[in-house]
Amino acid sequence: MSDWILRVGAADARLLQALAARRHPWLIWFFRALTHLGDAPVPTGLALLLLAGAIPGLEAVGAAAFLTLALAFGISQGLKRTISRPRPTLPVGLASLVHPPDRFSFPSGHATASLAVALPVAVALAGGPGGGGGGAGTLLALLVLSPALLVGVSRCYLGVHYPGDVLAGWVIGSGAFLVVRTLLSG
Repeated sequence: MSDWILRVGAADARLLQALAARRHPWLIWFFRALTHLGDAPVPTGLALLLLAGAIPGLEAVGAAAFLTLALAFGISQGLKRTISRPRPTLPVGLASLVHPPDRFSFPSGHATASLAVALPVAVALAGGPGGGGGGAGTLLALLVLSPALLVGVSRCYLGVHYPGDVLAGWVIGSGAFLVVRTLLSG
């Protein structure tokens, strides 16, 4: 195994253990509730609701969100099965605080899915690729992105992912959005 992979893995474990050492009952409750926003039915359902016209005028955004989610899901599941990184194991008393959906960790499917759906919506609310949505659009975009990013944080806080897993999920979700946006605009 490459030396840099070992160094990154060790740093990942140290970050996760530092986070676990700072667990607080209120934050455990908060992140246990929040993490479910990344469960597959939630981002999929949100994308389909937008696509179906639940919010008039955002059907194209729903299409972009659904396509982004589909592409990101395919990439993340392919990597998850290929890399097969085991989920973190922490010292006794710091075990994962939620039941993981599968046994592999890299990349985080929750981080991937939540950002894959939130990003097209946020960009549309902010006024598109060049911005221009004004202060209200930017604020709405931040309100959409914040829970998606916190889903990723929750996965580390609850002990089911390393920080690198979450970062990779965010990169996959963002990259899938850029591909879909390029295909839909050209």
